[in-house]
This record gives sequence, structure tokens and C-alpha cells, in this order.
Amino acid sequence: MALSQGTRLGPYEILASVGAGGMGEVYKAKDTRLDRTVAVKILPPHLSRSEEVRQRFEREAKTISSLSHPNICSLYDVGNQDGTEYLVMEFLEGETLTDRLGRGPLPPEQVLRYGIEIASALDKAHKQGIVHRDLKPGNIMLTKSGVKLVDFGLAKLAAPNPAANSSVSILQTEIGSNLTQEGTILGTFQYMAPEQLEGREADTRSDIFAFGAVLYEMATGQKAFAGKSQASLIASILSTDPPPISTIVPMAPPALDRVVKTCLAKEPDDRWQTAHDVMLQLKWIAEGGSLAGVPAPLVSRRRSRERLAWAVAAVLALATIALAAIQFARPRPASRIVRSSLLAPEKTSYHFVSDAAGPPALSPDGTQIAFAARDAAGKGLLWVRALDNAAARALPGTEGASYPFWSPDGRHIGFFAGSKLKKTEAAGGPVLSLCDAGDGRGGTWSRDGVILFEPHFREPLFRVAATGGKPVPVTKFDDSRRETTHRFPYFLPDGKHFLYEAASHSVGTDSELHSIYFGSLDGGAPKLVVNVRSKPVYASGYLLFVRQKTLMAQRFDPKSGTLSGEPIPVVENVQEDPGFFTAVFTASDNGLLAYQEAGG
Repeated sequence: MALSQGTRLGPYEILASVGAGGMGEVYKAKDTRLDRTVAVKILPPHLSRSEEVRQRFEREAKTISSLSHPNICSLYDVGNQDGTEYLVMEFLEGETLTDRLGRGPLPPEQVLRYGIEIASALDKAHKQGIVHRDLKPGNIMLTKSGVKLVDFGLAKLAAPNPAANSSVSILQTEIGSNLTQEGTILGTFQYMAPEQLEGREADTRSDIFAFGAVLYEMATGQKAFAGKSQASLIASILSTDPPPISTIVPMAPPALDRVVKTCLAKEPDDRWQTAHDVMLQLKWIAEGGSLAGVPAPLVSRRRSRERLAWAVAAVLALATIALAAIQFARPRPASRIVRSSLLAPEKTSYHFVSDAAGPPALSPDGTQIAFAARDAAGKGLLWVRALDNAAARALPGTEGASYPFWSPDGRHIGFFAGSKLKKTEAAGGPVLSLCDAGDGRGGTWSRDGVILFEPHFREPLFRVAATGGKPVPVTKFDDSRRETTHRFPYFLPDGKHFLYEAASHSVGTDSELHSIYFGSLDGGAPKLVVNVRSKPVYASGYLLFVRQKTLMAQRFDPKSGTLSGEPIPVVENVQEDPGFFTAVFTASDNGLLAYQEAGG
């Protein structure tokens, strides 16, 4: 029944309607006795069918009202007026997790923070013998003070027959009150544990299953289980496992996969047994323990510099997730995760530091890697290796190649050799000289056919057409910052803006004069992004850079050139070379990262 403004339910005066759902209607109201704003929930008529139900309802409401926890919406009162049962609760300002997920997945740090708060709330309730039984994003409010679980215990309160199986009762209640709201039914089913769907007794571990599904959705923006009908959805929950989080959002902490997978185990005995256990796992990840979950690189144990190992791990946010969306003009196949070592070809040597060959470069689609290495005769060449093939191919005519970079379509590779900027086909072919470049330090290739590069290690950035021509300066040194080099440019998705490293040869390696800037081809004033001595890489909504041998990732808006959130440590002990103002790592558009461990 709809209540109009000014209606009184006991001492509570209705102010406005807040919303309605399968479990009742919610109103903003004023407690006239205590002069405070509250939320009043009018419960469905089936709760008033018998005196037995009303007594049980009041008894269990008293139990839930004793729950005092910062992440549980407080239940203040329960009442009955003219046959209408109602609850009086804390009034919350914010949005539901459902509404927030409508804008895409949450950043990893928010997933962990909210997850810890939800687990803490569940732990408090479970220790008092209360099971939520209807945990889902719609029952989670995001407020300025943190997460608030609402309708806590209402599924249990709503069970019309205390002798009946509670999970069956919930299903009957939802179906009976939502015959025409299929989305609401599916929305409830999607978070139910297998034992609930099978009619078995639900307990605290059923909440843990639902919590795993919520964590999964927060991290990926996708529901853990889906189906075109109720039957197919239930079959999915009973018999399938969702894709690992790392295949959808590789930037998510690796250890989170294990936590969620254990929550979603089909059998209650195989899950985390308490919400407290889950909370401790999430806290460990948030405190940096997730780095321990990164598969260890298969680094060659040979100390010889002839065979330096490369570890490849999907650790970046995929471009398909909303929080890190990148708009690309071409379709791409689904990404896969590769965790392995990439060794230089037999009888070759890869000498990054001594030969200034520059870091390797992953192709935009993450299927190939290009690097410079010396062959058996000591001749430096450009090599290309497909990640699904153990053999690397040397590209003829690339003698003396350094600092390779890819064309956006992955068909060509740009590089420096013989005091020239050159290009060649990745599959092999003629090598074409584009312009002079005496001692280049990095290049980048836009979809508009523009190459941005540093022609000499003590010059600013220049641009040239990918077909060749006369290079034109793009950046200028800032004398107030004693800049002597602009290097390692990196085009952003719009092809107009780019990142680059600005540094000075006259200051120490830790000087704040070494910085990453956001520039534009139109010659506008550059914008300082972060003070760090590192080349920049942008991938899937994150700026990647190395600070003190730790590869960091921080959310970055490629349109405004601004950072947000806190930098996240991704990989420790990455090879740096202060003499070249860089570190050995590269990333592809679709979420692969390649790096070299220090001390190889």
C-alpha cells in the first residue's frame, strides 16, 4: 500500500517515498519523539497472516536490533498499525551498490575496502546467530561513512512458516510477490548458494557464497552467474564456475581470485567457514600481501648475461572494463593470460644496459614481443617472437637496432639504427629509413600515421610522418627545470596527446626535476603528471611507471592528463638503468605486461 506524505504510523510521520521492492516499500519519515529522520519499511501482507508469524517477527526483530556495527543499517523499532507491519531503520544517504555497478566495476582498492567492511558486518551478525540470506548489491548501500548492509535478516524474518525450510520460503516469497518482475527474481537467484536453490538448509556459509558473488561483480562489473532463464541461471550456479577475475581484470590483486573462488565453492564445506576468515584474507591483500599471489617469474638461474629471462604476467586492467575503458577503432580478440619466461634465442645475447638496445616492446594486441639482441656472430639485430611460439625470428637488415616500438596495427616496427629512424615489417621485409636520428631514445606511433620520437639523447621530441619526411619539433625544454632530455614518448588513445619523460643530466637520480608530462601535438603547454625518473606507459586506464625498482600503476584519465587514486605496486625488483633514465618493462593495449627482474 502506498502512503501519502503526512501519514502517521505510530510516532513516525511519513515525509516521502524512497522506493519499493519485493520485500516492501520504504519511506523517509520523521521520528516525532526523538526529532530524527528515519526510514520506515512497510512489509508485505503475508507477514500478518497469523499471530504466530507476528510473534516470531517481533522476536527476531529484537535480535536484529541488537546488532550494533558501523556497517550494518541499524533497526530502531518494529510496529503494527491496522494490520500493517513496519520496520523503523536508520536513514541512509548514498547509493546502492547496484546503482554504482551500473557505471562499471569498482577500482581494486574500493573492492577491497568495501569487501572488508561487508565481511566485518557479516562476521558480527553470524556470531549472533543471524544469517542475511539475501545478500546482494541491492541490499548494500554506499555512504560517505562506508558500506551499510540493509535488510539484514529480513529474509529470515520474512519466512512465513518457522517450521519450513527457510530457503524454500524465501523463493516462494520472492516469486509470489514478483510474478511480473522477472529481473527482480533473477537478481535474487544470482546470489543464492547451491544449497538454497536445492532446498537444503541455509547457514552462514550461504551468506559467504553470496558475498563471493558480490565481490566478483564489484571487481569485474559482471555477474558471477548468468542465464537466459531462471532454469539456465540456476543450472549455472549449480554446475559452473565463473571465469577467474584475472581473465577479466588482470589489474585486480591476484590473490583476490583465490578468495572469491573459495567463497563460490559449490559445497559449503569447501568454502571459507567464517566471514572473519574472508575478512582477514582481504585485509592481507589490501596491506600488500597480494604481491605474494603473483606467480613467480621463471627467471633463469644462470648468472650469464647471455640469457636474461623475461616474465610475462597479465596484471593490467583489460580495456573491456568500464573503469579502465579505452576506445579502440579496431575489434580485438579476447585476451588470454600468459605467465612464462621469454629467453633470448640460443647463441644470442641480450645486453640491455651495456648496449643501450632499449627495453623490449609488446605488440598492441599482446601476441608478439620485439627486442634487440646480438646473434652468434655478435651482430645486433631486431628480433620478434610470438608469445605462443618458443622460436624468435631475426629481422634482416636491422643491424644495430635499438628502442623498438610498434605501429598501432601491429604490422610494422619502428626502431633506431645507423643514426636513422627506421621501420620494417614485423613479418620481415625491406627496412626503410624515415629521417635522421643520431642517438634516439624511444618512439611511439599514432593511428593517424604520426611518429613521435627523440632523435638524440639531449634533444626534445620531434614528429615525422610514418612514411618519412622532415622531422618537426613538438616539445621545448623548460630551462627553469634544467631539462636536457625529453624521451620515451607514448601516444594516448586519441592520437593527439602523449606522455613523455622530461629529465636533466645535471641532477641526481632522485631529483624531482625528473618527471612524466602530458603533452599535445598542437604544441600546448605540457602538464606535469608525476615526479618520477621513469619512462611512462599507458594501458587500460592506468599509468605505469617504475619508482625505486617497483613497477607502479595509477589510474589515469587520458583526456585530461590527470591521475586519481593511489599508485598500486604491481611488480617489485624491476630492472632499472639510471644512465638511460628508464626501466625494463612494456605493456600491450589488451593487458599484458613484460618486465625484466633486476640482478639477472
